[in-house]
This record gives sequence, structure tokens and C-alpha cells, in this order.
Amino acid sequence: MSGAIRLGTRGSKLALWQTNFVAAELRKRHPDLQVELRIITTAGDKLADRALTKIDDQGLFTKEIEKALLAGEIDAAVHSLKDLPTIIPAGLRLGAVLPRNDPRDALVARAAGSLKELPDGARVGTGSPRRAAQLLALRPDLQCVGIRGNVDTRLRKLDESRDYDAIVMAAAGLARLGLSGRVAEFFPSAQMLPAPGQGAMAAECRDGDDATLALVAPLNDADTEIAVRAEREFLRVLEGGCRVPIGAFGEIDGGTLRLAGVVAALDGRRLLRQSGAGPKADPERVGAELAAAVRRADADGLLAEIFARAREGFA
Repeated sequence: MSGAIRLGTRGSKLALWQTNFVAAELRKRHPDLQVELRIITTAGDKLADRALTKIDDQGLFTKEIEKALLAGEIDAAVHSLKDLPTIIPAGLRLGAVLPRNDPRDALVARAAGSLKELPDGARVGTGSPRRAAQLLALRPDLQCVGIRGNVDTRLRKLDESRDYDAIVMAAAGLARLGLSGRVAEFFPSAQMLPAPGQGAMAAECRDGDDATLALVAPLNDADTEIAVRAEREFLRVLEGGCRVPIGAFGEIDGGTLRLAGVVAALDGRRLLRQSGAGPKADPERVGAELAAAVRRADADGLLAEIFARAREGFA
């Protein structure tokens, strides 16, 4: 298929890697296709010195790209799916969810070979309440310290600032940049559930743009799409965002979708973790039912406390 497509992306090294990967996959399937990358600066990029939990906004890393997409300035947007809010703006839709890479979180340490080997009271860098809460559930003695920046920036802070003994990052991002060798330990989902959509990339398109949707459709991986739809529905029903410690992970087993989810107290002293299963043909139902099970386990009380403390500037 000949023609052209303009892909919108953030300008970080990881975002560009991901968008170039999508471009390469498109060229494999459409050898005559002209692919252009357009870098768009987002609010999250401009506020790089502020903790994400201090910013009362969703779509920090996507809103400006989506505006460009709606305005017709680009034809598709490439996102890390975990950054994409669960409610997509009217007029847009996901055109493809690519095969998921490693969904786990990973510990990168200055000297220790594992979480267990970190010294008492070690300072662990993370800007994610989800990661911090689950870390504290494993090691209550740790000090979770905020950290921002792209992958290279966070690794440099670990190596040079001496403010951190370790940091926690997404394994997929490290792998995409050839940095898996920096990992001291990978956290299995039994210890730390990832963010909904973690490890997956998505191409977002305009609803009704049949030409672009046809171009990106072959990139879609059905099992990944089904799993992340359930995870995102779990998050949507619980009305969580980047300030709330919520994790979820779905897996396909034949015709069954298995989903695990967690809501955690900010200090990690209480984890409400549930698991469920249902037909993979209805992932939103699986996600909504698991969210209901967590609510029955008193997630509402936890969520009310979390939001109240976030409004007070705790997070």
C-alpha cells in the first residue's frame, strides 16, 4: 500500500524508540508507505521538575499529542499504553495495540543485587505511588523518594547524585533501550503488579479515518489488546490515576482471561489484592467485575483516604 502517514510522539529517547519501532513495523507491511515522525512536547515534559502526584491532571504525556491528532496535524499517535488515560477523547480510538513486552517492574541498584540486599532504610527512587506502596509492603523500612525524568536521566541520578540507593523502573523501557543489564532484580507480578497497560504500546487514530486505521490494524496483537482492555477497565471503574496506587495484570489462557488487581494504601500497610477470570470475549466485564470485588474488600475506604491525602498535598 502506498501513501504517507504522520506519527506523533514525545521527544524522549524511549518515545522515539517506540515510534521508530512502529514506523518500521508499518514499513514491513506497507513497503511503499512514507512514514514521518513529528515530535510534540507535552505538559508532562514541560513540568519535568514536579512530582506527578503533585499535578492534578490526566493525560500529562498524551493531551497535546491527542490535540494534534484531532486537528489533523498528525495521522496517528504512538503511546506507552500505561500513559494513556482510560477515557479517550471523543473522535479518537485505539487503532492497534502492539504485542506486549515485559510488563514487570525492575530494580536498578547502585550496589545491591536484589531488594533483599538493600541496606536498612535504603532510599529507593520512584515517582509512582503504585510502585512505592508495593515496595513498602515488601520492605517497610525503605524510604521511597520521588524521582522524575526520562530513563537516562533517572539512571544518571542514581549513578551520580548519591540521593538514591536504587530506583524502580519499567522493565520494558530498559529493554527497549538496551539497558536490561542494569537490572538487579525483576519483580514478579506476585510481588508487584504493574500499571495497567505497562509494557504495551498503542497507536491512537481518529475515529472514522479508515485509511489510517487500515494501515495500523495489522500491528494489533489480539491477546495483548484483550488483556489491557480488562486492566484499563479495572482502573477506570475504580477511578484511579497516576496519584493512586492501583495495579493490574491480565493474561490469556485459552478462551479465558485471568486478571489480577490491587489497590494499596500509600504507606503499603494494606493491600487489597483480588484476582478473577472470565471469557476473553468480554474483557471489560472481567475488569469491571474485579473492580467490584475490590470495592467489596473495602477499596472505597482506601480510595477515599488516598484522594483526601493527595488533595492535602501528601502524595
